[in-house]
Amino acid sequence: MIEKRIKEIRDSINKNVELVAVSKTKSNKEILEAYNAGQKVFGENKIQEMTEKHEELPKDIQWHMVGHVQSNKIKYMAPYVDLVHGIDSLKSVKILNKEAKKNNRIIKCLLQLKISEEFTKFGLSEKEIESILNSINILGLKNISVVGIMTIGSFTNNMSIVVKEFDKTKKIFDNLKSTFPSLKILSMGMSNDYKIAIKHGSNMIRVGSLIFGKRI
Repeated sequence: MIEKRIKEIRDSINKNVELVAVSKTKSNKEILEAYNAGQKVFGENKIQEMTEKHEELPKDIQWHMVGHVQSNKIKYMAPYVDLVHGIDSLKSVKILNKEAKKNNRIIKCLLQLKISEEFTKFGLSEKEIESILNSINILGLKNISVVGIMTIGSFTNNMSIVVKEFDKTKKIFDNLKSTFPSLKILSMGMSNDYKIAIKHGSNMIRVGSLIFGKRI
């Protein structure tokens, strides 16, 4: 079933769109089923759970941290994490850089843009993102690489709201990219809205329930 779902999603997206299979709370057996279907990129939202899975599962899996990052736990994922989504403070940037340096690595990350009006969403404004990118250059933080931005659309059945949010995000991304050309990834879109996100320029989607089924 998981193999079939992955194939259906892959058939529905362009080849230049990266599929992150969000495997939080899912068993190693389920992840291996996806892995054996050709999926190599998985997203987790808890560092401890991700670290345990990293230790037990094939080493060519790319692990993405897709949840809100607790700065005091960054050190546990620094040795292996491939991409950190959702960085939303200069403090986290500095800690990520520090821990990457300890592990002789350059860690890639995405800065989280707050586009939704929902009060529970984390994230930065466009100006705050610009400020962090400038600070990284000024401070000479060499062990962190901001490769793009990400956002989460509103949880709503009114897709016109989501369309406006994704359209605005794409314009902000293009504007930032004109000043910071190293930004390559625009990550937006999940199980319920990834097709809309791709139409508005997303080249990385985070899909969980469509692959692994609804979480109980």
